[in-house]
Amino acid sequence: MSDYTIVEKYQQTKNQSVAIRPFFNPNRENMGLEKYGLSLHDGVFHEESLACLEMNGVKRYVTGLNEFAPEVKMLTPKEKKAKIEEIRSVVATLEAELAANVVDPKDKDFWNNLTIMSPNNDKFWDKISLRCGNEPVFLDPEVDPYDRIKLYAVKAGGFSIVAGSLKEAKQNPRGVKFYLDTLEESLTTRTELTKVKNKALVELQKMFDGNTTKLMYVSKICDVNSTQYVKSTPNDILYENMNDYIEGHGSESNKKRAAQNFLDVSTLSAEEIKLRALIKDALFYRFLATKAGGWIEPLDSGIRLGKSPSECLDFLMDPKNEETLISLMEKIEPYWNS
Repeated sequence: MSDYTIVEKYQQTKNQSVAIRPFFNPNRENMGLEKYGLSLHDGVFHEESLACLEMNGVKRYVTGLNEFAPEVKMLTPKEKKAKIEEIRSVVATLEAELAANVVDPKDKDFWNNLTIMSPNNDKFWDKISLRCGNEPVFLDPEVDPYDRIKLYAVKAGGFSIVAGSLKEAKQNPRGVKFYLDTLEESLTTRTELTKVKNKALVELQKMFDGNTTKLMYVSKICDVNSTQYVKSTPNDILYENMNDYIEGHGSESNKKRAAQNFLDVSTLSAEEIKLRALIKDALFYRFLATKAGGWIEPLDSGIRLGKSPSECLDFLMDPKNEETLISLMEKIEPYWNS
């Protein structure tokens, strides 16, 4: 079988709806690069050949285009049938484009009739590689057959440095340098963020217009510095600070988590919101303290409320413990009314 020379399109001319982008985790140490939002030093690239697994002298390239691969065999009969049809259709198209060899996907000797795209063609698959740096690598699978091959390989896990999606990159315990980003995935992620943020802003506006006392309690729960909020705090400050929180400028920098947390808190019952604020401030002012064994207790009674703020909440919401609740409220409310 002859050698192959792979010629690819220039990046500038490619459709930019599919890309391999650098991934960095700000919470994972990476030679200080995480502080600057970088995955690699400037001018540095990672290049990796397509993964090849070998067992008993038999090679198997992780292409995503092999109907005999274990991940295909493990599918349900219906899923397996659909996947094989997809693989054969893609492989047949690639074979025609790269080798001018027309093969019928339904032919029982389909795989024996291939030249370039045969799973055992070492000379071809050994030349499939990815080179990634701090700039995105755009793939144009609709036009460039080699990009189509790389796309299927990335999705199948054929390159250890690239996760199949941003979600996979975040969940990868080993850490990866890059991830596959499709326009559809990016739009979905942005849309999800927009929807939850808009819901949070609606709740913020509702409280600002009709229940600023509730907004004060919500601000106490969401903001690390809860004691800065009292009943005389100007409503515009409450609104501005919580708007900043929703935008990810508070203790939670992830915008989606921040907006969802605000939404979760603001939709709790009025009683629970007030009690959560009470517990948080009581711990700050040392009317509640953690004692031996991890128990949280009022300093003046020694009654065990629980071992966490959530357990304290359950305790104080129980009508049987109304006396303890009243005692705490009498201590905290003067601070809120100041």
